[in-house]
Amino acid sequence: MKQMSLIEGVDQVSASQPLASRMRPRDLSEFVGQGHLVGEGGILRQMIERDQIQSMILWGPPGVGKTTLANVVANATKAEFVNFSAVTSGIKEIKEIMARAEAGRRLGGRTVLFIDEIHRFNKAQQDAFLPYVEQGSIILIGATTENPSFEVNSALLSRCKVFVLNGLSEDDLVTLLRRALESDRGFGKIGVACSDEILRKIAIFANGDARNALGTLETAVANCDTGAGGPEITGKTLSLVVSRKALMYDKNGEEHYNIISALHKSMRNSDPDAAVYWLARMLEGGEDPLYIARRCIRFASEDVGLADPNALLLADAVWNACHNLGVPECNVHLTEIVVYLSLAPKSNAMDRAYLCAAADAQNMMAEPVPLNIRNAPTRLMKNLDYGKGYTYAHDTEEKIARMSCLPRSLEGRRYYAPTGLGREANMKARLEAVRDWREGRTDVPPFTTSAYGGRAP
Repeated sequence: MKQMSLIEGVDQVSASQPLASRMRPRDLSEFVGQGHLVGEGGILRQMIERDQIQSMILWGPPGVGKTTLANVVANATKAEFVNFSAVTSGIKEIKEIMARAEAGRRLGGRTVLFIDEIHRFNKAQQDAFLPYVEQGSIILIGATTENPSFEVNSALLSRCKVFVLNGLSEDDLVTLLRRALESDRGFGKIGVACSDEILRKIAIFANGDARNALGTLETAVANCDTGAGGPEITGKTLSLVVSRKALMYDKNGEEHYNIISALHKSMRNSDPDAAVYWLARMLEGGEDPLYIARRCIRFASEDVGLADPNALLLADAVWNACHNLGVPECNVHLTEIVVYLSLAPKSNAMDRAYLCAAADAQNMMAEPVPLNIRNAPTRLMKNLDYGKGYTYAHDTEEKIARMSCLPRSLEGRRYYAPTGLGREANMKARLEAVRDWREGRTDVPPFTTSAYGGRAP
């Protein structure tokens, strides 16, 4: 009960509001972070100060100030400000607001409409705003945590300026936390003691999210020690309220694709340290280990290929380990394959070979299979010359025939271009020997030591 009295001592009215709500900045002088937008000379700052708001989309992770900026606009603009939620509203409410906004426009007024979580509106709901944005009945401010390229209709998006908000820095969060401790809107009347070290730990735990940081501080104050020296948040207090860092990771959203891209490109760049870090970010964020294992199997052929054929075998074995063990036991297996793939010699020859062949298959005339390599299981087929001219490679002394297996228009086409790295160097030497013999540049059979300059491939 003693802890509860600390919170209630703030103010009987505001005690029922979360700390993040009580401390929400009321104007730009109180706003922290997003200096590239609202710092001195920032484009969004100028729009707000001049009351020249244009339709915009505020895109960023949770707790970085999207709704707060909308409230700052509401306090600064002379236009009517309407707060609208995509979670609780539908087409009927949209039409009612649009009708009022259009009536206001005809009388010379302006309406600023703020839509929180605009990505939750479906296409039809978003389309309902379009004509009113076009004719200037409303100035639309949409807030979203999802990539607007995918979640906002292109027609509506083209009429809005997109502002990207970043996660708050550690210093930004410490500034907000210290302000909450000292302000009368926060815990200034209580006089809670807390070191900068503790505040920095809360900031790191919050991971760029101001709402998370203030919520953690509020819980810490409710559970802090109240000794003779007054209430104080100690390391012990913090350990009671902070159990696990909340990593920003959406298994189906923008961050999912950003981090798997980072993992893939770190392995491609032979950087095992970065690769293991991004792997940990995914696993600690709750990603399905089988998804990561599947991506590693793909990588083993797309980026390593025949430079190290064992990479595919190991990747497949890791997938089975993940399937049989699950997390957290399989984390070490995924680490093993990620490090192995990072340090393996690289070749994208398999990927390039297929893409080139696929382009020809799609863009060129689909010629029939040459008669010499067709099967001839019936007498009719043999009479039609199916299989005529076919040479069974095993019957030749060289174990290879000089016949072409490509359609006539593609004879001489090259799809596989080995890199010469790792074990693919052997493949390159072997392929060159085969091509030299088949095209008559040498009489040395390709599958002999002498074909490789006296060395075994």
